Amino acid sequence: MIKLPLQKQSASREKMKNKNKNIELNRMRSYSSIFSSTYFLKLLRNDDYSFINSKIAMYDQLKVGNGISTYYDYIRFVYKELSKQYRNEYVYKNTFINELLINSYGVKDTIAINEFRVGGSIADIVLFNGTSKAFEIKTELDSNKRLNGQLSDYRKIFKESYIVTHEALIDKYLKEDDSVGIIALNNYPRSLKMTEIRPAKINLDIDPESIIRSIRTNEYKSIINQYYGELPKMNSFNMFDICSALIKQIPLEDLNILFIEQLKKRKSNTINIKSFFKELRQIGLALNIDDRTYQILVEKLNKPIQI
Repeated sequence: MIKLPLQKQSASREKMKNKNKNIELNRMRSYSSIFSSTYFLKLLRNDDYSFINSKIAMYDQLKVGNGISTYYDYIRFVYKELSKQYRNEYVYKNTFINELLINSYGVKDTIAINEFRVGGSIADIVLFNGTSKAFEIKTELDSNKRLNGQLSDYRKIFKESYIVTHEALIDKYLKEDDSVGIIALNNYPRSLKMTEIRPAKINLDIDPESIIRSIRTNEYKSIINQYYGELPKMNSFNMFDICSALIKQIPLEDLNILFIEQLKKRKSNTINIKSFFKELRQIGLALNIDDRTYQILVEKLNKPIQI
């Protein structure tokens, strides 16, 4: 038997190690696609399990019947794998709901909204209760290239802005504007936790133009009606310009209160989200599903795996 020189053996082992690492990374990326709102809608509407079945067939067929029997069993397994090895945005958002929304902020008087557009940015999660909070998630997989622009947009309409990131990246993000709050994701051997490292400073300098462009037509009309006591005469062609001019005349403190009150009226399942499977609370929030739809989803996921 011919032995390779030690240097070539080492290079060969390193090459194999990198190959295995790439295979594992591709598996995690493939797993992460399961937690897609689009796929869960297809499951609800069309009984389409293909997005789960394809992963089982590709990676985990031998696990079926060996601790994994139902589709929910498999979802739970995949979520656990991602939490340990590939903490993507979904894992961060779901942990935020489990750790902070439910346990710290509370759901009774809070409206949580998934992905809220402000200017050229989209806040990952926003909360409205007695205040307004925007949360920008920066995972270990993300770049911070657009962060300054995102935070600038959020400050135009939100009283508090936060960065949510991994504990290993805290020092990096503490160097950002000190008005921005910092929340850390801490990973322990069996769980993920979130802790507030720095509170956000209260911002009162909101921009009326940004508010009217970030909310729905019925919402800015309601703000005007509430403040002025009536709506002016207008048509579909001049409505936005007239409403924009009127909103800009409302004192910022009053506008801030009216904006928060209006967003709290949005239809939301926030108060019910605690009863959802803990791995699927972010899916529930993103789809804003009601209790009846959630029960249908549970029935579908509790079915035995069939490939």
